[in-house]
Amino acid sequence: MKIFAKDRDGKEIEIEGRDGWTIMEMLREAGLPITAECGGACACATCHVYIDPEWVEKLTPASDMEVDMLDMALAVEPNSRLSCQLTCSEELDGIKVTLAPE
Repeated sequence: MKIFAKDRDGKEIEIEGRDGWTIMEMLREAGLPITAECGGACACATCHVYIDPEWVEKLTPASDMEVDMLDMALAVEPNSRLSCQLTCSEELDGIKVTLAPE
């Protein structure tokens, strides 16, 4: 599966996703500057990304815990998600995300 990620400068890179890994793990593995302080435990908002509008409806809705963590993030938009809560699978092949501001 492929993930298309834009960094904070607008440069898009293609990442080969690994089934069962989170998008946060794949972004970190690709060397993108995503902090992910809690390591994927949904206990911070430092893996905040924007989901491309064409993908928002295809995702499982954010859990209450994720929504609570997003309340602590900067520049939250309707398409904001925590990348640690999005697991790579064939259903997400081609997903496009953009790193949110730090």
